Amino acid sequence: MLHASWRAALRQTSRSQTALTTSRAASRFLPAQCSASLVARYPQRCPSPPAALCAYRSFSTSLSRQKEKDPKTAPEETPEETEESKQLKEQKKAADELEAKTKTPDPIPSRTGSGRGGAAGGDGGSGGDGSGRKRKNNPLVKPSIPEVYPQVMAIPLAKRPLFPGFYKAVTIRDREVGQAIADMVKRGQPYIGAFMFKDDAVDKDVIDDPSEVHDVGTFCQVTSAFPVGSEDNFAMTCVLYPHRRIKMTSLLPPKVEKEESAGEATIAETLEGEAAPAETKASENKGDVVASFEEASEDSKSKDEDQTLAILKGRQVSIANVENMVEEPFNMKDNKVIQALVNEIVNTFKGVALLNPMFRDHVATFSVHTTMSVGEDPVKLADFAAAVAQAESHELQAALEEMDVEKRLRKSLEVLKKELMSAELQKKVSDEVNNRVQKKHREFILMEQMKGIKRELGIESDGKDKLIEKFNEKAGKLAMPEAVRKVFDEEMSKLSGLEPSGSEFNVTRNYLDWLTQLPWGLSSAENFGIKHAREVLDEDHYGLKDVKDRILEFIAVGKLRGSVEGKILCLVGPPGVGKTSIGKSIARALNRQYYRFSVGGMYDVAEIKGHRRTYVGALPGRIIQALKKCQTENPLVLIDEIDKLGRNSNHGDPAAALLELLDPEQNNSFLDHYLDVPVDLSKVLFVCTANMSDTIPQPLLDRMEMIELSGYVADEKIAIAEKYLAPAAKEMSGLKDADVVLEKEGIVELINKYCRESGVRNLKKQIEKVYRKSALKIVTEVGEEAFPEAEALTDEGKAAQEEAEKDKTDVKETPEDIEKQTAPKPRVALKVPNTVHVSINKDNLKDYVGPPVFTADRLYDFTPPGVAMGLAWTSMGGSALYIESILQNALSASSHPGLERTGSLRDVMKESTGVAYSYAKSVLARDFPKNKFFEHARLHLHCPEGAVPKDGPSAGITMASSFLSLALDTQIKDGVAMTGELTLTGKVLRIGGLREKTVAARRAGAKMVIFPKDNLSDWLELPENIKEGIEGHPVEWYSEVFNLIFPDLNKEAANKLWEKELKPKKGDKKRKEQKRKDDDEESGEDDD
Repeated sequence: MLHASWRAALRQTSRSQTALTTSRAASRFLPAQCSASLVARYPQRCPSPPAALCAYRSFSTSLSRQKEKDPKTAPEETPEETEESKQLKEQKKAADELEAKTKTPDPIPSRTGSGRGGAAGGDGGSGGDGSGRKRKNNPLVKPSIPEVYPQVMAIPLAKRPLFPGFYKAVTIRDREVGQAIADMVKRGQPYIGAFMFKDDAVDKDVIDDPSEVHDVGTFCQVTSAFPVGSEDNFAMTCVLYPHRRIKMTSLLPPKVEKEESAGEATIAETLEGEAAPAETKASENKGDVVASFEEASEDSKSKDEDQTLAILKGRQVSIANVENMVEEPFNMKDNKVIQALVNEIVNTFKGVALLNPMFRDHVATFSVHTTMSVGEDPVKLADFAAAVAQAESHELQAALEEMDVEKRLRKSLEVLKKELMSAELQKKVSDEVNNRVQKKHREFILMEQMKGIKRELGIESDGKDKLIEKFNEKAGKLAMPEAVRKVFDEEMSKLSGLEPSGSEFNVTRNYLDWLTQLPWGLSSAENFGIKHAREVLDEDHYGLKDVKDRILEFIAVGKLRGSVEGKILCLVGPPGVGKTSIGKSIARALNRQYYRFSVGGMYDVAEIKGHRRTYVGALPGRIIQALKKCQTENPLVLIDEIDKLGRNSNHGDPAAALLELLDPEQNNSFLDHYLDVPVDLSKVLFVCTANMSDTIPQPLLDRMEMIELSGYVADEKIAIAEKYLAPAAKEMSGLKDADVVLEKEGIVELINKYCRESGVRNLKKQIEKVYRKSALKIVTEVGEEAFPEAEALTDEGKAAQEEAEKDKTDVKETPEDIEKQTAPKPRVALKVPNTVHVSINKDNLKDYVGPPVFTADRLYDFTPPGVAMGLAWTSMGGSALYIESILQNALSASSHPGLERTGSLRDVMKESTGVAYSYAKSVLARDFPKNKFFEHARLHLHCPEGAVPKDGPSAGITMASSFLSLALDTQIKDGVAMTGELTLTGKVLRIGGLREKTVAARRAGAKMVIFPKDNLSDWLELPENIKEGIEGHPVEWYSEVFNLIFPDLNKEAANKLWEKELKPKKGDKKRKEQKRKDDDEESGEDDD
């Protein structure tokens, strides 16, 4: 009786709601209050669904969403009624009468007359006139989810699986998948299978291979779907409600071909759900089964499954064969373990809910929509715990796949416990931050109240008087110029009239603070001792004679005049030669304060000139900051990397700002934007450093005195390594008193085979590596017994170690005192035993620094014809540059000349190649007229090390020598290196970098260096240790070069050298004439 009354009430409620006027999109769903009323009246038959389901799933009032059958084909009612059907009719009649008595009037009157749209299809309850749907004798049944659904469309999920009974919104970006879901929702088959990816990084909507996803997923119902993207960027949001666990047995791969009609209907049209007219096709009405209380039969289920496959046929979607997963049976009352796990999960839920407000909302919602006690349904409780916990994807998937309820509860409890620990830690951190903030806020309030009380009692002023007194006291000790003193008095008068709480007060106070911190009239006493300066410079640096001589000249002039003026020096040289470090030595030799700042990459002019005071956070420029730090008017300021100033900036040009700073005629009244008063910088010694002068702007370069620092030769590197680098590296490695020696022959091998650059920075790294390897070798071979850890610790270190050993916290777990700080243990240096002896020499050097980088000093031991050794300058120093020329084809009377150039040659060097080629042909035509080599030879010129770009005109004579050596089939004199620019008339022009090139020639084993005569003065200035063993030959014309490189040339033999190869053969004349005719014909066709 109760069952029949419940279904009759559902039918009456459905009738009363169909007359409501609704929108097109919402006409498919019954308002949530109708479902609530049914639950209130029949709670024992209406289990409470989740909240989201109540909002979306209810009765259907749309004609297109009802199963309409053609009245002509509808079966007639059976005249004989069973006893059960009679009893059901009486129960429905009684329920209708009860509903009529208690029902309140509808706010919107029902539509009658036509009868279309009524719940029963008749007009106004008359039973219908045949235009609507006929009443059935079959009893009403509650819509149910198909228990067996062997084939479903499968969609993949990322990072989190779905658990039965808990909604999840997913976004579909594949247009084919979205179209298929929309069609399935429209036709009443909104069922899909959701399986999680094994790889969290994968993001797509189609499963191409079963191995991509876990085989256990959930059978879900699409409760709603709506597009959220644009036409070009497709996206659809689907709300899924999982019903049960399923397992994928096999996967049907997506179809490759698309049906032409698949893309015709848009997603928006599919999802509208507008009520169709009565003339809708019967096929659409038959396939429309939504979640409403309508008739159900076994035949419709099989038809639904067939229709689902028909919808997905031909689409590029994944279809999976699945089977339901059955949970292992359990007895809640007899299994004490399950009861204990349920109680522990409930207690953990309470703990997390107290700490996490969002988690509290989840628990409250779950409690409201659960009809039975949580302890009576452990399956639902385990799924809920896993669904709301933040855990790793593999942990959640393990909970989903587990069919043993007890094990599933354990896994859900694990992830819930981690959630509790995370919430406790977050709460602890939040409380500590809040306590600190509240403490500071409380202190601020109390301090403000205390200040107010003191001001009322006259105990303390606002501090302005003391501030003014402090500024006046500091200014009284300074010899401010008259213009600066005037500005200071004006600002002090302004400060006295401002309120301390105003912003202008702070600006003025900061300005006066800077103004009184500058060293007005304060200078450091300079040391004019030449001997002292020389000792200091030689103590810190080896070589660098030009720089040291210039500093000694500066001191001598100051000693004679009795006063010194500031100078602007610019040290230019390759990296690692000591440009920056020499600045500190100069300051120590002169007894001046030292300040260094780099302008490499600087793009803001305010870094030099300062900001205007109107800006928030304005500061003076770097020069004013240097004076404040040094507290003298005559410091040494090192401006590093001046050749790397930033360009093309919207914040001004720093190079232009340096013009005023580095001009001796202007820097006596340097004007900073922040101070806005003249500052005298004429006593400052400016030292600038650069790797090359080409990138320095010419006006700035003109204001500085250039001192070029060339690279170190091998003798200088050996001395630097023995006196400076090796002792410092030994001490840094803890081997100061140990018997560890780097022999001289080892240093020489290190320089020749590993460190050929101009500077010593790489040499320093290699020496440090040698001593580090030695330290490791000593500790490894001697053993830990010789270096006991207990002796290395001080008393404080031993106490710290004992405390650390007491802490047995497992590192796998988060310790409670996570913010505990550990200080380093104080240690003392251990002494190496006297029995240890280590010697690093030439033979065992490779055991410490590896195999040699440079295996040979020169590329050719003996240069063949066509190869000449030139000299090049690079930023890393000098190097030997070989020029190679070969004959590409065999010489014959019919061969044609040509020239090919390779080796990463830049524009200037390509022009030098052309000049050298033309001049070589002129030499051969003038001095060897019978030698027709260049008239028939196709040549190829190459510079080895093609990965290194090469440019410059100084290889002209080298290229010409290479061409002539090949044409005369004579090798160049052994041991000759040359450099010089060549003109078309044979003039040899001046080049640069002769010192570096000479060093490279000596390193390559050259015995003779040919250079332009205009560089003779540079040659004479070279130290004797560089020129030792090298014979220098200045030349003015190439004829002199020719005589030096070919001293024993037989000119008569060279003149007749290629006569045999170039002798005309039979048929050559005819071939030449035929070729000439062909060329004339081609030129004629081109003219046409």
